[in-house]
Order: sequence, then structure tokens, then C-alpha cells
Amino acid sequence: MGAAARSLPLALGLLLLGPLLRRADACSCSPVHPQQAFCNADVVIRAKVVSEKEVGSGEDVYGNPIKRIQYEIKQIKMFKGPDRDIEFIYTAPSSAICGVSLDVGGKKEYLIAGKSDGDGKMHITLCDFIVPWDTLSTTQKKSLSHRYQMGCECKITRCPMIPCYISSVDECLWMDWVTEKSINGHQAKFFACIKRNDGSCAWYRGAAPPKQEFLDIQDP
Repeated sequence: MGAAARSLPLALGLLLLGPLLRRADACSCSPVHPQQAFCNADVVIRAKVVSEKEVGSGEDVYGNPIKRIQYEIKQIKMFKGPDRDIEFIYTAPSSAICGVSLDVGGKKEYLIAGKSDGDGKMHITLCDFIVPWDTLSTTQKKSLSHRYQMGCECKITRCPMIPCYISSVDECLWMDWVTEKSINGHQAKFFACIKRNDGSCAWYRGAAPPKQEFLDIQDP
């Protein structure tokens, strides 16, 4: 097979993968399944944004002031995080450096997943999982309380094009982009990757915790 023929699958793969990357100038990040976003985050909350303002955040190596956007929020529920409520969320002032723009005024509810710096402050970027609450499926909403946490020892591998494979038994193959050309497809909305008693991981559908029979022998 010639070099041109061998390079064609790679070129097609890059072409298909392009829309999966959320870009804003210098900011780019690959999408993750909602479960993986939950597991990667330090804090996951449901909240409304009350106000925003620009605040200082020290200086860079050249002595220039670093600005951040501070969102004051009203936390509705915490699914993962510290024992105390989150009052403020911080992000970069521009989408070019992965800053997040949220609606202010307390009318729109969000699911917000982000990082904590240990002093009660939450930080978010465009690469974090941040979506309006009413866009989540009922299964996703219920999974935030227990089921996603059950699968945090599993790895969800995104399939950008056929063929794609898993490399170990503790992986689940995320096929939404191939089957639906969307990262918010059936597996994202209705499935979680759960570890079974034999150490393998498999997709499970449903909002309730898996039955013991599934953990032992059944496929979802």
C-alpha cells in the first residue's frame, strides 16, 4: 500500500475529530463523557449565578496583574465536594484562555463541575463540564447522586472513528460520535460505565443502582 493510501485514514480521522474539539483561539479541549467529567472534578454542584465581577489574582512572572472573573453563586445542591457550600466560582476573563461565560441574574440553573484549590474556592474552565440544568436527561440527573461515582474506577474511551478498541477490561467504549455524530448522544444521556465484581467495566443503562446480578454476570 502506498504512503498516500496509508495516510488517508489518518487524515479522515483528524477531519472527523475536528468538531469534537471546543476551540476558542488558544483554548482547546477534548470532550468527555458526563461520568468521566464527574469523576475528574473536585466539585460538582447545581447552582444559579447571582452576580459577577472582575477581581485581581496576583501577578504574572513579568509583574503584570492577573485578572479573574468572580461569579457569586447560590448553590442548590452539591453532588461532590467539600462539606461547606460554594459561594464563589472563578474563571479566566476571556474564552481565549478558557474562561467561562455564565448567565447572571439567578434565573438559569447550571450543573457545574470544576476544581477546588483547597480553601473553598471553585475554579472552572471551558474544558470542564458546565451545562444548563434543564438540558440534562432524567437519567443524568439521577446518576449524579450515586451511579457516576460507582464507575470512577473505570475508564471511558472515546471512539472518534471506526475501528476503535479498548485496551483493558476496565474500559468502556464511548461510541456517540461514530453512531450519532454528537457528543451528547445515547450513551452520554442514558448510560454509565460501571465496574463489575470480576473487575471488568461495562455500560449500564438506568438511573437506579445496578443489580447484584449485573455486577456478577450480566451485560447491560
